[in-house]
Amino acid sequence: MITARKVLRAWRIRGSVGDTKAMSSQPKHDPVMLEEILEILPLHPEATVVDGTIGLGGHSLELSKRIAPGGRLIGLDWDSSMLSIARERLDAGQEVQIDLHHLDFRRMREVVAEGAADAILLDLGLNSAQVDNPERGFSFNADAQLDMRMDSSGSEPASAALNRMSMGEIEQMLWDLGDERWARAIAREIVERRKTRPLRTTQDLVACVLAAIPAGAREKRIHPSTRTFQAVRIFVNRELEGLGEALQDAAACLAPGGVLAVLSYHSGEDRLVKGAFRALDGHGFAELFRKPRTPSQQEILRNPRSRSAKLRAIRRDS
Repeated sequence: MITARKVLRAWRIRGSVGDTKAMSSQPKHDPVMLEEILEILPLHPEATVVDGTIGLGGHSLELSKRIAPGGRLIGLDWDSSMLSIARERLDAGQEVQIDLHHLDFRRMREVVAEGAADAILLDLGLNSAQVDNPERGFSFNADAQLDMRMDSSGSEPASAALNRMSMGEIEQMLWDLGDERWARAIAREIVERRKTRPLRTTQDLVACVLAAIPAGAREKRIHPSTRTFQAVRIFVNRELEGLGEALQDAAACLAPGGVLAVLSYHSGEDRLVKGAFRALDGHGFAELFRKPRTPSQQEILRNPRSRSAKLRAIRRDS
């Protein structure tokens, strides 16, 4: 059984000073585009900040420092184990009120009143603890149950979805959510293999991808399974469903002068964020920059998982 204590202990071991071997073999938690986010969010003592995807609390640790004393940090996450870790890491001794909720950010309006937030951050990606914990089934680097659910209390695991979907449905999913040009071949391989043995583990899915993509056609920069795993994860967790409406709800929670910043990692996500912000722009809101900002080369070298990140932000003017 996955517990917050187990994940926190593993995170502390990977990130501890002196544990060179562990740090070199496992990526540490590294908040994406932290400096850029701190630059654009209006952070000051007594401010109210919402971290709608708090994860391990990496961004929130820095946000809370800048709203003390008297500030309020509201954190949401749909992964209860990540929320428990964030609760342990955040230091309430900084004279900041910490309110954490086990909620999907799409339900933000349940805990944040309209016009109440000075700054809102949404990081739509996975954090390292989720990816690196083999029990979660997010990674193609370990053999584990093919689960991929952010919240294990809801929806079906990835294995169940892939074992019931038609070839056409799988192909469409891989193309739309993973930008996978070998979508048809991978879908065909999945359907053929499950006729004799249903997919159960991450390595079952990896085997399908490797069998479908010729060795000479595989990208050198990323693992051949990267896009497939991304697409399946997004599908299982319904990550794009209601995203546009959720962004409008989040924007409504901003006080005048407040800023909503969103980090996305996939073209489908970025298109939805861009569309939502363009619809708001000029109607009491203003985009801070028309083209998304991306990580610096130094950050990408330090944290390769940040390479696909895109940052967009919008300010409420009235």
